[in-house]
Amino acid sequence: MASAIEVAGVSKSFLIPHEQRTYFKEYFLHPFRRTQYERNEALRDVTFSVEAGEFFGIFGPNGSGKSTLLRILAGIYVADAGRVRVNGLLSPFIELGVGFDLELNARDNIRINATLAGLTRRQLDARFDEILEFSELERFVDQKLKNYSSGMLMRLAYSIAIQIPFDVLLLDEVLAVGDESFQQKCFATFERFKVEGKTVVLVTHQLDLLKGFCDRVLLLEHGVVSAVGAPADVIDAPHEGALVG
Repeated sequence: MASAIEVAGVSKSFLIPHEQRTYFKEYFLHPFRRTQYERNEALRDVTFSVEAGEFFGIFGPNGSGKSTLLRILAGIYVADAGRVRVNGLLSPFIELGVGFDLELNARDNIRINATLAGLTRRQLDARFDEILEFSELERFVDQKLKNYSSGMLMRLAYSIAIQIPFDVLLLDEVLAVGDESFQQKCFATFERFKVEGKTVVLVTHQLDLLKGFCDRVLLLEHGVVSAVGAPADVIDAPHEGALVG
C-alpha cells in the first residue's frame, strides 16, 4: 500500500535564551551583555511512515516533541535535517484557534478560513450551514471569537477542518476541551473517515482513544521514536517514565 506520509531522519532543535532583558534601560546600562542560549533538541532522527487510509496515533509525555512533529508535517516548521513527504491534500488542525481572528465573529472567520483552505464561494455557501450546525454555534455566529470559550473555539475549528476536502488530516488534542456530546460527534466523523479511506494522524494523551481508533501508534519520548506498532502492543508495554492517560 502506498504511503501517505514519509518521515526520514527528521531532527529539529530550538534555542532557549537564559537571559531576558525586557526594558530599554537594561540595554542602555549593559549594551554589550550577550544573552546565553541553550539548544533544546525537540526531535532527533525521527523516522516512520503512515500508509494511505491509516488512522495513526502519536503519544508520549509532555515535552516529547509531539506538537513539533505535527507542525513539521503541516509545513509550519522546517526540519533542521531529514526529509518529509506528504502525499495528497492536507487539512491540518494543528492547534486550537490558529488562523482565527479573535476580533471578528464566527461568520467572518468561517468564510476567511474556508476560503484560504481552498473552498470556492459556491462550496462555502453550500457548506456554511453544515459547519455551524456541527459546531452547535448557530446562536453565536455573530459574536466575536474573543468572547468564545476554548471549547467553542475548538468546535468551530474542527467543524471547519472536516469540511475542507482532504486526503490527510492532522489532529492535535482535538478532544481535550470538548464536552462529551461533541466528543461523540467527533467519534462518528472518525468512523466516517475510516470508511472513506482518509488518512488521519492523531496526537492525544487519551490512551483509550488511541486503542479504539488507531491502526498503529507511535510513542515519542525525549524527541526520539521509542516504539511503533499496534496500539495494544505499544501502549501496554513498559515505558521510560509515566505516560499521561
